[in-house]
Amino acid sequence: MERPHDYFIYVLASGLGGTLYVGVTNDLVRRISEHRQGIASNFTRKYRVHHLVYYEHHRDINEAIRREKQVKRWNRRWKIQLIEERNPNWDDLFKSLI
Repeated sequence: MERPHDYFIYVLASGLGGTLYVGVTNDLVRRISEHRQGIASNFTRKYRVHHLVYYEHHRDINEAIRREKQVKRWNRRWKIQLIEERNPNWDDLFKSLI
């Protein structure tokens, strides 16, 4: 029997109201650390998109990927609304993970 895994979709921002990046991972702490070190994505390195402002937990990889694609297709206003429903001050949530 396959054991359940943890998958996450996440949104990074360059700052309050700044540039956004949506991703998916099976290890949120590792992946955000990679973004912060500049080794995960050319986009996040170039635009300094390092603040974790939103994430969701999923047990199924296919569901996580589906949700990531859905959020990526959203317009900016919808993404901001998603962030601000749980994180109105755009706090960096990474600190709460470690």
